[in-house]
This record gives sequence, C-alpha cells and structure tokens, in this order.
Amino acid sequence: MGILTFDTVSKGFGEGLHRTEVLKNINLDVQEGEFLVLLGFSGTGKTTLINLMAGLEMPSTGKVTFKGRDITGPGPERGVIFQNYSLMPWLTVDQNVALAVDTIFPDLPKAEKQEKVDHFVKMVGLSHAKTRRPAELSGGMRQRVNVARALAMNPEVLLLDEPLSALDALTRANLADEIEHIWEADKKTCVLITNDVDEAILLADRIIALNPDGSLGEEFKVTIPRPRDRGEMNNDETFHKLRAEVTTYLMDVGIEAKAEGSKLLPNVTAIHHVPKAVVKAQEGLIDTRFLSFEGLHKVYPTPKGPLTVVEDFNLKLNRGEFISLIGHSGCGKSTVLTMAAGLNDISKGAIKLDGFEVRGADPERAVVFQSPNLFPWLTAKENVSIGVDRVYPTASQPERQDVVEYYLERVGLADSMDKPASEMSNGMRQRVGIARAFALSPKLLLLDEPFGMLDSLTRWELQEVLMEVWERTKVTAICVTHDVDEAILLADRVVMMTNGPQATIGKITEVNLPRPRTRKALLEHPDYYTYRQEVLDFLEEYEHGAKPQKPNAKKPNTKKPEPKAIAAE
Repeated sequence: MGILTFDTVSKGFGEGLHRTEVLKNINLDVQEGEFLVLLGFSGTGKTTLINLMAGLEMPSTGKVTFKGRDITGPGPERGVIFQNYSLMPWLTVDQNVALAVDTIFPDLPKAEKQEKVDHFVKMVGLSHAKTRRPAELSGGMRQRVNVARALAMNPEVLLLDEPLSALDALTRANLADEIEHIWEADKKTCVLITNDVDEAILLADRIIALNPDGSLGEEFKVTIPRPRDRGEMNNDETFHKLRAEVTTYLMDVGIEAKAEGSKLLPNVTAIHHVPKAVVKAQEGLIDTRFLSFEGLHKVYPTPKGPLTVVEDFNLKLNRGEFISLIGHSGCGKSTVLTMAAGLNDISKGAIKLDGFEVRGADPERAVVFQSPNLFPWLTAKENVSIGVDRVYPTASQPERQDVVEYYLERVGLADSMDKPASEMSNGMRQRVGIARAFALSPKLLLLDEPFGMLDSLTRWELQEVLMEVWERTKVTAICVTHDVDEAILLADRVVMMTNGPQATIGKITEVNLPRPRTRKALLEHPDYYTYRQEVLDFLEEYEHGAKPQKPNAKKPNTKKPEPKAIAAE
C-alpha cells in the first residue's frame, strides 16, 4: 500500500438533476518518495482530486487514506501549493515563510526558527529579496515564496496544483527545474497536477492521464535518467517516443471530431477587392514582397529620455506565407504586430502591404488577440456578422450569411452559431474570434498569442482548427507566440527576436516540413526535433539578457536532410 491511497473514490457536486459527477471510481496508490504527475485538461477533475488528497474535500463514495488512516481534513503532513500565491501582502518574504514555521514549530527557539526560514528562502533562491513584500516581486518570485512556505511546514507529501500555469514560459521552465532540484535533495513524495506534457515528463517518475469523464486513464512510466536537462531531452529518443505517446493519448481521449460543414463560400468581392471564392482567393495581389518591414523602429518617450523598444527590424514576406515571431517576454514581438495592425505608431521606417504603406487600423489587416473581445450579449453569428457587413457592402444578405456560417462551421461551431458569447467557454469564444478574422477576407492575418490563455488541449485543438482554415485561404499571416512547438507547427519561417530594449531579428529558421500539418504527425517526423533544437538554442542563448553582437536576419546556412513525407491525419 502507498503513502496516499484512493479506494474506489467518486466525487460529485449538486443534487438531483443538477448533480455533476466529477471523479469516478478512482483507485490510486501514491508510493513514498515518488514524483507522480496527474496530467489532464480543464474539466477532468484535477483540482478536485488534489483537494481530496489535501483533505479540503471529502469523497462522495470510497475513501482516501494517508498511511492507512482516513483523511478527514487538512494536515501539516500534506503541504499544498496552489496556482494562486495567497501571500500576506503586508508581510515580507521572510515573514510570509515564518508564518508557516511558527505554525508547525511553535515551541522552537527564535534563533532556530530564523535558521529554518533562512534555509527555505535560500532553497528557492530568494535570499537577496527576503525583506521585500509581495508587491515588489515578480509572479515567479511570489510563487517561489509559496514553495518555500509549503516546504517550511516540513510535509511528508507535497501537493502541487498547477503551481506554474500562471507564469510566463521562461519563469515556468526555471521554476519547474527548481522544483525538481528540491525534490531530488529532499526526496519528499510529490504529486503534481498539470496540463503541460513537457513539464510532466521533466518531473515525473510516473504520469497518469485523467480522462474527460473523471476516470483515471493510461499510466506512463518515465525512465529518462535524472537529473533531466531540457536541452538534452530534446535529443533523447525515449523523450520523443514518450512525448508522442502521451500527446496522442490525450488528443484521442480529449478531442472530439471537428464538425465538417458542407457550405461553400459564395463568390463575393470584399471591400479590398479580394474575391471570396476559395479557388480564386486573393487574386490580383502582388506575390513577392507582399508584406515588408523596412528599417522599423519603435521609440517611447520616458522621463530618462527616449527608449528604443524595437530597432532596425527588417523582414519581407511573400503572399500566402505564415511567419511565427518568437522571443522572451519584453522582446517587442507584440509591438511589431500592433504596428503592422496600425494600432501603434511607427517611430521610424515603414511597413508596406501589397505595395501600399500601412497607416492606421483597417479590416484588410485582421487581428486575433489573446482575448477575442466579443460583444457578450450577441450570438456567435452576430459577432462575426458585424465585420462581414462592413467588408462586403455590395453583397446580398444571404451571401453575407453564407460567409459567416461557412467560417463558424470551419472552426467547429456549427451547432453553436446562435449561442450568446456570454454562455461560451474561453475556447469557444476564441473560435468565434478566429472565424471573425477569416470572414473579413483580410490581406494580412495577425495573431497575438491567440491561444495563450487556453489550456493545452484546447490550444492544440485550436492550432489545428487555425491550420485547417488557413490551408483553405492561404492568407498571409504572422503569429506572435512564446511556444516553440506552436511556432514550428504553424510557420513556414520562425523569426526569433533578441531581448529588448533595442530588440531586433536575431535569427530566422525556415521550417521545411510538408503541409498540411498535424501535431501528431509532426511529433513523429524525423526532422521535427532538429528545428525545435535550433529555436531552443536561440532562446537559451538570450535567456539571461544577452544582447546581439551583430543582427542576423538571413536564413542560417545550415544544410538539412531532405524532409521525409508527412501524412495529414
């Protein structure tokens, strides 16, 4: 028997017709000293499961035991780290950690208490910030305090409920590494809830998937030797195989078949003279240098003088090309995108689209943001219609409706066209945002971290939705992202930006992988991890604030093997 055991546990909420069963017949043994990762997506009962372990919830049927005794409530032997920090804002780092020490060791002499506080603050790398209050700390630092406070209670089991999901990609990766080092040093039993496959493989001895119906799914043993290095794992065949297996399983159980509509696009001409028929889409536009960024600069005035955020950004795109723009937080990715959208003034240089200089916002440049900004009282159809009515002034009402319905079907909302935005999930609202952007028949599609606020499964699904619609329209597109896999999946070229201020293009990698692409097929492609390594190497080089010696906006002169055929699924 393990240290923490679930014996046929089910958990539901509500009564009668309003009752929802969240977890079903869970049988689980967590072994002493192991690092177990429970991997699942929104709505699979992950948080309920960790709350049952913590004693914050009681099972509806079955029992949860710790060392053979029923769990009847919270206890110091089970330390919990939640997604949100819950720090006392008026206390310093030291004082927040001292709260936990005082609670568990009330009779310890003051000097010994301080010794414990110092030990755990040092363990999470915050000795330099011990006198700061939470408001003076970054999100990653606040979560480190949370980790230190949980460790200071000296629990036998550490329960981590998506502790890294609110952090940016770089901070998340660094903190995951620190959690592994802490576990290695102390060998506490750890249970981590996450929806990130790479995070799971990096940390786990064992991964168990949670199914959408609330049952436990397949179990995966992680045999990669410790300590595990992210860079080295990228070249490890065991990692490649396990990553593909876990991802495929989660997609198979989680992603329902996307609705395939039969509606055809009407032959309607947009306000910018872009024909709407799929076969004749975007006739009459120039092909080469369709979009060009020429000596682009963005300078903001500050009390200390001008601050150059983006400097000498030069890039040329052919019509129908898909570019991913990637770099660390603060590197000016979104600044470049908003200048292309006409939402941010250009300080110096120019952006030209189809031979004309970009000035001000215009529906010829459609933008999809992290949050789609829908009118909550309008239906999906009505939200998309607003732009369509403006862009097709000479079309009949039935023709405009055909455009609206075609794109809503393409993004899998055939059955939800008349649902108000206020009743939709985040993922459904973002689908409406994508449909709205494509329905404008834009010359240029601009995507600013469009899936950044979504859980991994919804993100994977919408990436493939985006690819499917893009394949039909071949609209010229730029996507800002911090996700390496997303950048490679979507792009013909990955454009990597150096750190800001004075950010510019540091490297461009041409992604010579056949289309149409799917995530499953890419994970099995022999060249995929070579491209991934190029981007990871660049990001690692600039991880600690490195500045470029000489900007290089040319394709790197690295010869790659001819890519092998990749099958669309």
